[in-house]
Order: sequence, then C-alpha cells, then structure tokens
Amino acid sequence: MIYLDNSATTKTHPDVISVMTDVMNNIYGNPSSLHGLGVKAERLVEQARRVIAKKLDCHPSEILFTSGGTEANNLAIKGVADQLQSRGRHLITTSVEHPSVFEVMKQLEEKGWKVTYLPVDSWGRVSPDAVEKALTDETVLVSIMHVNNEVGTIQPIHEIGQRLAKYPKILFHVDAVQSFAKIPLKPKQAGIDLLSVSAHKFHGPKGIGALYIRKNVEITPLLVGGGQERGFRSGTHHVPGIAGMAKAVVLTEQQTNFLARCQEWKESFLDHITSKLQPVLVNGDVTGEGTAPYIISLSFPGLKSEVLVHALEEEGVFVSSKSACSSKLETPSRVLKAMGRTDQEALSSIRISMGYDTTKEEIEQCAEALIRVVPKLQQVVKVR
Repeated sequence: MIYLDNSATTKTHPDVISVMTDVMNNIYGNPSSLHGLGVKAERLVEQARRVIAKKLDCHPSEILFTSGGTEANNLAIKGVADQLQSRGRHLITTSVEHPSVFEVMKQLEEKGWKVTYLPVDSWGRVSPDAVEKALTDETVLVSIMHVNNEVGTIQPIHEIGQRLAKYPKILFHVDAVQSFAKIPLKPKQAGIDLLSVSAHKFHGPKGIGALYIRKNVEITPLLVGGGQERGFRSGTHHVPGIAGMAKAVVLTEQQTNFLARCQEWKESFLDHITSKLQPVLVNGDVTGEGTAPYIISLSFPGLKSEVLVHALEEEGVFVSSKSACSSKLETPSRVLKAMGRTDQEALSSIRISMGYDTTKEEIEQCAEALIRVVPKLQQVVKVR
C-alpha cells in the first residue's frame, strides 16, 4: 500500500502512540483535580504547551489547546467577531480557504456580517494589495491560510502581516494547519494575532490541535463551563492527545531535509507525468519558494476525480480528490474554480500529498500507476 493522502491525515507515529498509551495507563488524572494524579497530568499538559510554544517562538500562555484545526478556526473567527462586533462588522478572507473558515464566514454573513472574499490568481495566491484595499473602518479581522490544502500554494503571509501592522485595531488570523511543523512560520515575526494548528497533519493524533492567541487579544469563547484554558475553552483536557501532539512536534525536529527531498521528488514526478500523459494540468504554484512541495494537484480533463481515485486504489495507491472535508461532494472544487479552472478541469482533479514517512520509491510508483491507469480510463471515455 502506498499512502499519499497526507494532507487529509497522516499515519500516527509509533512513538506518539507509545507516549499516548503510557499516559492513558499511568497519568489518567484530571488536570483540574487537586490531588497528585491531577497535578501530574497538569504538569504534562503544561510541558506540552511549552513544546508547541517553542515551535512557534511564543510564550506558552499564548497556546490554547483545541480539538483540532476546525475548532481552532471557528474559535478564532467567531470569538473575534463576537468580541469586537461593537467596533465593526466586516471580515476579510479569500475565496480558497478551508471549509472550516469559508463556511464560518458564510454563517456569519447570515447573521448580518459583511464578508469580503478576495479573489486569487491562477496559482491560487491572494494579492497583499487587494487585502489592504479591502480594509474599511468596519474591518475587525482578516483570515487567510498559510498553505492551501488542495494545491499547496503558499500565501504571502509576512507581507500581509506587514500591511496590517499599520492598522493595529484589525486582527490577523492564519490557518496554518497544512504548514505547521513543516514550513516555518513565527506569529510575532509575521504580525499574526491568531494561528490554528492540528496534530494529525504531522503524524500526531486526531482530535487535538491548538490556537495561538497573541497576548492581550481577547476573544469570546465558544465553549463555557469549567473555565479550563484560561476560560477560552472549557472542557476536560485531552491529556493523551496533548502529550501525543507534543511528541509529534519533537519528532519533526528530526526531519531536517523534508522540504528539499519533497521538492526534488515533486519536480521529477511532474516531469515524468507531463511527458507521458496528455491532457494533464498542474494546479497551483510549482516554484520552489511559492509552494508546499509535499502537495501536488493534477487535473485530467475528461475524467472524473472519484473514478481516478478508485482506479489508483486498485493499484494500491491512495490519493484524494480536493479537500478531505469536501471530497465526497460531487461538485467542482471551489478552490480550483476560484483559480480559473473550468468545471470539467475542477471535477477531474486529484491531490497527491506526502508525509514524513513517504519515500522516493512510493512517488515513482505513483507516477507509474497513473501512467498505466489514465490512458485506460481515457479510452473508456472515448468509447462511451
């Protein structure tokens, strides 16, 4: 089996599983309890908080644990909107955001908020000029992802942060779920006020994530009750998941050449595919600096994504069509449509995504599988 759907989720690292098992067996106290087992659990939670804070070069008190990226995005956007609605009711985002941002914006629109959805170029990148021009006296938040989950294009977060620094009352949220622990991004250096991450994207466990909240930024909590996480996020801590996430972060430090090898494999893969198969379209930016090299998006006009995904599965290769959160919907990719692709091109896309345990041989075998499968499917379409 060749697993190349790492942007949807990664295989949990064995060392992470080992840590979580140990915690479940031996550190099962509630971190809010006053007795020894509770104190031991609390210390573990705070140790994990320090690990994640170090990765982001921020203070541990600025790290808030969530159930994952979706909750972190919802909390950041809805929390700011509720907290600052008396100041203004305008939000800015892009047309290519993850559903956990895009759908939140749509929901807020139904409640009377004005949302600007900025367009992107053919590579899926937003213009910093467009961001600044969209600002109004009513704007309270700009939310833009770091790495696009479907095509891998990197947004100009640092330049956008520099522009927004001139408007201190406007907060900047970044969905860094597809980049955290892979492509460095330090919130303070980039002028980011809130930043979302999720453990299962870098070989950690599912069901745990975090939200960076810059010191002195106030947001309204989504969950209330016990007052955990400084009142921002009530609920008993998922201690095994938090410990597993921290372990996964530590393990990423061993992957010093991950981006370089992915870039090399991606370039070789694309050269091979585009020379052997036609028609094929490469989606998103493919330059070294403008893209996350571990994500490859291809369109094969005339074929259907789901048919191609299942045909590759029969070859033992697992990839996906668009975002995992919307891959079961038989509609053209919203992201690809925003980039200028036609319905047919958007309906024929697949995403190949690498993880820390992906090998060169697996990428090469995936290319060969495509070269075998695509012509057969194209022939079937012609016959019909």
